[in-house]
Amino acid sequence: MTASIRGWSKRRKIFVGFLVAWLGGTVALGIAFGLHGKKNSSFLPQDEFKLLNWAHLFGPIYLNKAVLYLVLAGVITCGLMVWVARHMQMRPNRVQTAVEAAYGLVAGQITGDNMDDRMARKWFPFIATLFFFILVSNFLGYVPLPVNTDPIQELHLFGTHLPNFQLFAATTNISFALVLALLVYIAFNAEGVRAHGPGGYIKSLIPAGVGGAMLLMIFPIEILSNILRLLSLTIRLWANLLAGHMLISFMSGGLAVLLGVKYLAWFLLPFGVAIYLFEAVLIAGLQAFIFAILAAIYLGTAVAEQH
Repeated sequence: MTASIRGWSKRRKIFVGFLVAWLGGTVALGIAFGLHGKKNSSFLPQDEFKLLNWAHLFGPIYLNKAVLYLVLAGVITCGLMVWVARHMQMRPNRVQTAVEAAYGLVAGQITGDNMDDRMARKWFPFIATLFFFILVSNFLGYVPLPVNTDPIQELHLFGTHLPNFQLFAATTNISFALVLALLVYIAFNAEGVRAHGPGGYIKSLIPAGVGGAMLLMIFPIEILSNILRLLSLTIRLWANLLAGHMLISFMSGGLAVLLGVKYLAWFLLPFGVAIYLFEAVLIAGLQAFIFAILAAIYLGTAVAEQH
């Protein structure tokens, strides 16, 4: 048996070791603390996204973790772009290569493929800003920071009260997504009115060739469809990021705390790590891309001539 194990590859040994630790730990915790738990009624998963005001800035503006994340995302986005612009070189480093690839994506597939050249030049800065700002905001949401200042969940150490580290994203707050969606909604409707005039823009919402009695059915649907773009942009960005963060929380111990079953935390932890990597690697960038390309499509179709 020992000889056969020695013949295993390093990757296989790591996998088997992980499997033994995972299943063994689950069994050990189940034996030590029992298989049944008591539901924790004091634990509310939604409290993770509750905004507690830390300081009053001015008027209706308060400093909380959502505001902090917005400021951090803005500073990081601007700082990264300025740094790359000042360090451009003939042989780009990895950061410059990544930024140039993202620039090509926005200039090509997002704006270039959905607008004419004049519109693309005009709206590229807006679309690119949306893309990079949402991208940085999403990535920042997977960096644990000490922002959980809920008194119930504070860490007490040597008489001091310290906030717990937490995964939080500004995009998990619907207000953030709604404001960005409003900017896009106002922009493409304003472009449509500018290009066609108020009456012409309304007519352009109707598919070519539709008339008579069919127009009475299609017209309200198209107007509603235009309005629903605001909701679809908002909900798509907000709901995907919120769902991802809630899944990470539940699979990384939240469900075990909620049900009061201790071994469940160890058993679900690998799934929590897998979801975390999936969200951070794929979903963060994908949602920024989808928001930006929909904004470009809406702007492009708003000024397009009917055929």
